[in-house]
Amino acid sequence: MKAITKSGYYYPNRLALATFNALIDLMGKNGLNAILNRTQLRDFIDNFPADNMEKGFDFADFSALQMGLEEMYGEQGGRMFLKRAGRFVFAHSLKQYGALVGVSDPAFRSLPLQTQTRIGLQAITRIFTQISDQLTTVEEGETQFKYIVHRCPQCWQRKEINKVSAHMGLGYLKKE
Repeated sequence: MKAITKSGYYYPNRLALATFNALIDLMGKNGLNAILNRTQLRDFIDNFPADNMEKGFDFADFSALQMGLEEMYGEQGGRMFLKRAGRFVFAHSLKQYGALVGVSDPAFRSLPLQTQTRIGLQAITRIFTQISDQLTTVEEGETQFKYIVHRCPQCWQRKEINKVSAHMGLGYLKKE
């Protein structure tokens, strides 16, 4: 696999650590190590990012990890792993940040679904803007919301993409 040039944009270490832990739960340590070897991210084998909020995990590494999963397991298999990992990371993050933005409050759960969705998407956007270099916006239409990632860590330097491929991000946002 061709190396992806570093971006200079970062996710927090804790989010990368949660991603690695999710992938270990899904494919085992040897499976993750195979992906790290394949994607030229060998430095992370037995040397995961620290459990802190420092912006230290480059978007290029995140993109390479996703590309490696898709290459190793095929588009459909990679998508499945990434969505499941996204749901795991989202659940982990909700425990840490949910109270901060009010979405874990029982009063929030009593709101209409449209209102919960609006507030939840706006909260996710705020969180990613505060803790990472990801740029996102939310647009609300009459019957739908658009969650737009303007600087995407999952697609960084992936010019071959011509359809939705931020599968981990979909796992954050959508239950299936």
